[in-house]
Amino acid sequence: MGKPRILSGVQPTGNLHLGNYLGAVRNWVELQSEYENFFCVVDLHAITVPHNPQSLAQDTQAVAALYLACGVDLRYSTIFIQSHVAAHSELAWLLNCFTPLNWLERMIQFKEKALKQGENVSVGLLDYPVLMAADILLYSADKVPVGEDQKQHLELTRDIAIRVNDKFGQPENPVLKVPDPLIQKAGARVMSLADGTKKMSKSDESELSRINLLDSPETIQKKIKKCKTDPVKGLWFDDPERPECHNLLTLYQLLSGQSRESVAAECREMGWGQFKPLLAETAIEALRPIQDKYQKIMADPGYLQSVLREGNHKANQAATATLERVREAAGFLPKT
Repeated sequence: MGKPRILSGVQPTGNLHLGNYLGAVRNWVELQSEYENFFCVVDLHAITVPHNPQSLAQDTQAVAALYLACGVDLRYSTIFIQSHVAAHSELAWLLNCFTPLNWLERMIQFKEKALKQGENVSVGLLDYPVLMAADILLYSADKVPVGEDQKQHLELTRDIAIRVNDKFGQPENPVLKVPDPLIQKAGARVMSLADGTKKMSKSDESELSRINLLDSPETIQKKIKKCKTDPVKGLWFDDPERPECHNLLTLYQLLSGQSRESVAAECREMGWGQFKPLLAETAIEALRPIQDKYQKIMADPGYLQSVLREGNHKANQAATATLERVREAAGFLPKT
């Protein structure tokens, strides 16, 4: 028996931020030796909302480099570009034909994003979860690291896999592996610096809502100085009336590597004027090694190209095997 397999990815829509890192990438790194990992840059997902075609390729390279800079180890993990593996698009189409429309119309994230886009909402945004299902199912993933907000998408992936298996497979010989969620509690949902009730997001119009992994020390200090707080003296976790306080303490806990109990004791009597500089310095020091490694990787474009070339090749091999199994089960004429 080999190691269980993980599939995950992040969109290349601008710089990765602390939410991406603490909620996803850092957990990949901590667990990677226990699994066979496929980590992709999901550039096809990035165009389900309006995007900048002039920066898409550059952003895609930057995210791949940040995976490496954050500690993704090629001994355990494969890094690849979603659009460079054609099986993602083909399997998504096949799964479209087996997925009821009402399953997609009830997806919460579609409803939320569609409200923002109005009449400009695309079919791709509605269909985003089916492409995500194809991403996961192509690699026969055993586990999928997801935050709480992605649980519905993974449940849809499981439902689609079960439906395909019921239509075309046998109990002893399923067509697709049904994946399980791998949910990390600490840092699974990092909130906005501007509103502690909303998730930190690259789609937020305000740069002050997030700390990007490549922000300069001066920028980090500025963002934390301006972040939303409250007039209460003393800092503590889990107060529903103080979402920003809980969020900032959680950021400090995760970035400093301390226990929740230690942070609670250290910060109980602090005011914001004392805590904000502490958080800023902790964030700067936590991101410094990532930024240094990123600069070295980007200074050697040949190395990054070789990583992606090898990763795309390995991903293509794994994905093609699954795609051919689905094509055969659905009755398509074999390719010659």
